[in-house]
Amino acid sequence: METAGTEAARPAASELSVTGDPRSVGRIPIRNIWLLMLYASRLYRELRPARRVAVEDNPDELPDLVAEILTRAIERRLRRNLSFAFQGTSAELRRVRGRIDLLRTERRQLLPRGRVACRYEELTVDTPRNRFVRAAVRQVAKVVRGADLVSRCRAADARLEAAGVSSDPALADPRGRSGAAAELRGRMDSEDWRMMAAAELAFSLALPTEAAGGRYLSSPDRDEVWARTLFEAAVGGFYDVALSPQGWSTRMGTQMRWQVEDGTPRLSELLPSMKTDIVLESRDQRIIIDTKFTSIVTPGRYGEETLRSGYLYQIYSYVRSQERADDPRSLGAAGMLLHPSVQGDVSEAAAIQGHEFRFATVDLAASSRAIRARLLRVVNGTPHPIRQQGIDAPESDDHDALAGWPADRS
Repeated sequence: METAGTEAARPAASELSVTGDPRSVGRIPIRNIWLLMLYASRLYRELRPARRVAVEDNPDELPDLVAEILTRAIERRLRRNLSFAFQGTSAELRRVRGRIDLLRTERRQLLPRGRVACRYEELTVDTPRNRFVRAAVRQVAKVVRGADLVSRCRAADARLEAAGVSSDPALADPRGRSGAAAELRGRMDSEDWRMMAAAELAFSLALPTEAAGGRYLSSPDRDEVWARTLFEAAVGGFYDVALSPQGWSTRMGTQMRWQVEDGTPRLSELLPSMKTDIVLESRDQRIIIDTKFTSIVTPGRYGEETLRSGYLYQIYSYVRSQERADDPRSLGAAGMLLHPSVQGDVSEAAAIQGHEFRFATVDLAASSRAIRARLLRVVNGTPHPIRQQGIDAPESDDHDALAGWPADRS
């Protein structure tokens, strides 16, 4: 996230340009886009460890995995009955049900005909949540590879229709379903929770396109916004799963306040807001991570490469603004800028005014195993002893991930 009012360099068009290759978005292979979608999804947190590793190693299988989980969840819910909900409706009846609609009854002169207009609530399976799931299974059928899974998706769609779940045309349009998943979550049992998680990921896998049969985003502007949001959510989701067994918590989108003293009356209205992308915390340590979907360096005045000043000032502000005398973790917090690799990897670090700062990249065109190893190693490279708590990154070809980072600054 960018601090409002901070002048951060906009990525050059060449960094995020569409390649024209239907197997990639920008420079990222579709298989790794699916990997990022998996990391960003709620479903990733629910998979068994063995299944999680298997799909990470081969992201091409992700659409089939989502289709399998979604159709299985639908079949299970159909056997046990779909979840019901009360839905408001109105009708002209021969006897009173619920509340009488006096205006409609009089306007249409229903009483002389022995009828009355009523408004009432009816228990139904045609709920927004079930319609969302039905739309999702129809979407995922377009990207799965196995013919048997296509048949299962179509069968699940037909059974939902037969059970009374209608088709919602608005959900076929990405704009019509934007925010729908968040609104539909609410309270639900474990079966519905898993089904909804798979449905949300199913919609993500159906990448919007303006070319028939292509699986890529065709607008560079949308690429930039969509990929930046996905990258942030994927990094946060990955760390949530990978570090939580060792006692680390992951918070995303944390609002921060400026430590203002003796400010003028209007200053609070003029100061930009601060919201961190990702904060990792253990019992006594904190790492603040800011992600961007652009190159971490930019050409300097004399042709040499330099870190982007706007981003550097931003992470520095985050780290210093969270300091509090009554919060020991804040006094030793580390900050990290994490970007995708653009024309080479970066792994640099320094101690600045008592805080560790790291500037690192991850190659999203690499293998899924290398991406996972890199994400683990960039946080293991901080002076905070995540490694001492048992989160050693697997060996990979990412041999220089810790280059330039002091092993011990105590």
